[in-house]
Amino acid sequence: MKKTLMIAALASFVATPLMAAPAVYGIDNSHTFPRFSYSHFGFSTQLSRFNKTTGTVTLDAEAKTGAVDVTIDMTSVDTGSETFDGHIQKEDFLDTATYPTATFKSTKVTFNGDAPASIEGNLTIKGVTRPVTLTVTSFKAMPHPMLKRPAIGANATTVIKRSDFNAGKHAPYVGDEVTLDIALEAIQQ
Repeated sequence: MKKTLMIAALASFVATPLMAAPAVYGIDNSHTFPRFSYSHFGFSTQLSRFNKTTGTVTLDAEAKTGAVDVTIDMTSVDTGSETFDGHIQKEDFLDTATYPTATFKSTKVTFNGDAPASIEGNLTIKGVTRPVTLTVTSFKAMPHPMLKRPAIGANATTVIKRSDFNAGKHAPYVGDEVTLDIALEAIQQ
């Protein structure tokens, strides 16, 4: 009798699907670029990016939960001009000598169906932390065609004010509002 109950319990356990665990994805630095754009005296919209980003994305698609923890190397700023790269790293703007990194840590991920739609979190630039909400404009999860491992990719955007992060020199002539547009790819660890 005990043996029959044990076999029935084991069969029940095997037949019950296991809960999917959250997957952790490491950021692919060669395909992840936080970009920023702003008005330059109203003449044009300037577009620049940061070339070095690290961090993780945790995703549980079944439970519709997630987390993002990203560090941006602010010394990797790429404006397209070496002279301006040096200028923008000075104290009045990014002050990379004192604050070489910026971080984003999510506090909430909202899903629309099976895909993340928005990510609320805390953005820290120059030692100043402010809440921001990233709007996810695209999301894809599939096996990476070359690496043959699960991967995700997303684009997200938000608007911040430079002056909120003590980086508002020349505002309003150089636009205080900065559009952040993040292109992210990550591989499951």
